[in-house]
Amino acid sequence: MFGVDGLEIVNTFIVLFAIIDVSGGVPVFLNLRTQGKVINAGKSSLYSAFILLFFLFVGEWILKMFQVDVQSFAVAGALVILIISIEMIFGVELFKNDSPCESSTLVPVVFPLIAGPGSFTTLLSMRAQYDTIEALAKPPGRCA
Repeated sequence: MFGVDGLEIVNTFIVLFAIIDVSGGVPVFLNLRTQGKVINAGKSSLYSAFILLFFLFVGEWILKMFQVDVQSFAVAGALVILIISIEMIFGVELFKNDSPCESSTLVPVVFPLIAGPGSFTTLLSMRAQYDTIEALAKPPGRCA
């Protein structure tokens, strides 16, 4: 209809599902639950979709604005996830969470676990491979 192949959609879904690694996030969710934190699944899905779509369209521009290449961004994101894992493993709090509520929906569930550096880097590479902007902008029934 819009010039998007069904195989491209399935390929993108499988790659993002593997990168987000829902089963790998289970220990994080369990740890947050034992601490009495609230995780709203609906809100986290909505926030994640918004952040991922936003980064799909303006992420490359943001990285260019700060003169950061994709590889450096991926390494910095891996360091953020490392710090969160160290906090969980040793039970220490390196960065104080001054949130007034007991919700952990946005941080750390949405960012960096679901919509994190791995997802962002994957979206940028998929966008370069499948040319999403042209596929979404092309009116139905018209050839390129």
